[in-house]
Amino acid sequence: MQTNYRGAVFFDLDNTLLDEHSQITTEVATAMQQLKQNQFLPVINTGRAPREILDIRQVTGIDTFISLNGSYLEHDHQALYKSQIDTQLITAVVELANQLNDGVSFYTTSEIRTLKSDANVNDAYNLIHTPIPEVDPNFYQDQEILMLLLLNKDHDQAYFDKFPQFTYYRNSPYSIDTVLSGNSKMNGIKQLLQQLELTNVPTYGFGDGPNDLSMLEFVDHPVAMGNGIPEAKAAAEFVTTANTDHGIVNGLKHFNLI
Repeated sequence: MQTNYRGAVFFDLDNTLLDEHSQITTEVATAMQQLKQNQFLPVINTGRAPREILDIRQVTGIDTFISLNGSYLEHDHQALYKSQIDTQLITAVVELANQLNDGVSFYTTSEIRTLKSDANVNDAYNLIHTPIPEVDPNFYQDQEILMLLLLNKDHDQAYFDKFPQFTYYRNSPYSIDTVLSGNSKMNGIKQLLQQLELTNVPTYGFGDGPNDLSMLEFVDHPVAMGNGIPEAKAAAEFVTTANTDHGIVNGLKHFNLI
């Protein structure tokens, strides 16, 4: 295992590493290769599932990732950490969702299924240009579920009140990422640095949204995208340009990483 990295650089995906079409530009792909050549470890740090980032990993050549908001980590095709949600707890969440007429999606390391199909479910997945999952309301009963996606527009508090066991990230108008309490992008970074014996190298983080705040607060050099929320910019050492305006490359150049 390579341990002579000069630093580790963590990237959110949506509205950060990806463009407005949820694609990796040639400029960004080249920058990732330059990072590697300069002995920096690029790491994807996302709320997305592993299966939702296969193309991104292939285009960028990044083989280290933190996914599902810190609930699953992988380096060089080896799992380093995963956090499974108890089946009985999911059953209780599904019962509340049914009462509220909400949707729920279930995430394993390799598959996604959803409780039901409706306009809100479609809107949530269309927003990030990913396929709408197959409907399978019983999928979670015999699978290792690491994250739930609560599909609703304004029922946040009902879940917060009933299920304090979770940490919640509303990352779109249509959905809330839901992981076991203690899991976050920051915790994912901690786990990764410890297991790869990189706790003494400088760390950099690029993000834009609510689930990036823990990462930006933890890394040595936090970078907020120009299109980011005010809280991300407030937590940043440097605010780069927007993801659609060379933000990744400008941020990396600011710190002389490429």
